[in-house]
Amino acid sequence: MAKTVDAIFFAAHADDIELACGGTIVNLVQSGRKAGIVDLTRGEMGTRGTPQIRQRESRAAAKILGAAFREQLDLGDGGLRTGREEEMEIIEAVRRWRPQVIFAPWPDERHPDHSRAGRLVSEASFYAGLPKIETKLAAHRPQAVVYYLQNYLPPISFVIDVTDSWKTKMKAVGAYKSQFFNPKSVEPRTFIAEQRFLEMIEARGKHFGALIGARYGEAFVTKQPPRIDDVFAAYGGREVS
Repeated sequence: MAKTVDAIFFAAHADDIELACGGTIVNLVQSGRKAGIVDLTRGEMGTRGTPQIRQRESRAAAKILGAAFREQLDLGDGGLRTGREEEMEIIEAVRRWRPQVIFAPWPDERHPDHSRAGRLVSEASFYAGLPKIETKLAAHRPQAVVYYLQNYLPPISFVIDVTDSWKTKMKAVGAYKSQFFNPKSVEPRTFIAEQRFLEMIEARGKHFGALIGARYGEAFVTKQPPRIDDVFAAYGGREVS
């Protein structure tokens, strides 16, 4: 029987997933679901660290999150390629793991690689379901592509309560010692290496959580609304009577 996962989280760069939706992965794993991660680039254009260091850090982070697997493609950092060859690599991954849900960057982000990744993954996820696109694997189309948020904030479709998984998420973020705030580092300063960047991640988690009456949350966007069977449960406990 082929190996399968319930969800694949695609990212342009290692650490994107941890920052935006690491808590959601922890939630899935703790509920008995299987989640995998695919990084589309090696991060070779990053100001700090090296691709080799970042790969070691990403593996450590994946272990902390409980991911079933983590794969790294080489689609070009700082100019992520989105041609047919790259599309086929995504199609192969989708058909190999047969996820129900795909998570990808919102395809209109500050970093062009994030935007390109969002569009590439969305389109390839659809094409993966076309049997006449022949590969060694059977066609498979996920039920939905769900977009996580990084810099920009489009209208939110739903928020997941990650209060119980927040500490684990931030432990996974902390695995990227080359990228984030370290007062002993002699690497060049960058926006994400400032202490205020991690403070912003904390504040955003609290803001998203507050939207649903939770301590911490992670927000997502979908192009089709999610189905809600119990509107009372969805909004229960929001107000104090």
